Amino acid sequence: MPEPIRVIHGKAAPLEADDVDTDQIIPAEFLKIIAKKELGQYLFYRWRYNEDGSKKPGFILDEPEFRDASILIAGKNFGIGSSRENAVWALMDFGIKSIIASSFGDIFYVNASKNGLLCIRLPQEKVRNLRELARGGRLYLTINLSEQTITTSTGESIRFEIEQHIKERLVKGLD
Repeated sequence: MPEPIRVIHGKAAPLEADDVDTDQIIPAEFLKIIAKKELGQYLFYRWRYNEDGSKKPGFILDEPEFRDASILIAGKNFGIGSSRENAVWALMDFGIKSIIASSFGDIFYVNASKNGLLCIRLPQEKVRNLRELARGGRLYLTINLSEQTITTSTGESIRFEIEQHIKERLVKGLD
């Protein structure tokens, strides 16, 4: 059972990409790993590692100022593609507790809610503004699921909508 979510407070990292599919989140060769607690190391594997397994420089979540980020601010169409629940598990094992984007793949969105990963849809302009604020590595967000608000460390408050049944599932920690 997932942990109940009421408030998430954490550093935000900007992922400057649209149309991120589940194969980019966790490549197919790692789907045979069934231990959820081992998948985080393979998150965004092709973006983070060379073919020989050596690290590529410059991936945002590997940068020192974002290594402890727990909130990912993505673009549009995050989690599109196949219905691999492993994508959600990899994100969570890496330490991601919430993803903010303008849109999500439908199956990914449902899988995330069933596993305790909060996905928040905001208008594209709001997402763009949050990503810009997060670029310096100093943006912290407080997400209050009960009140459906995001408060930035700069003092801005943003209201978001979420389906009632998904909100209830997340607040109660149901799968």
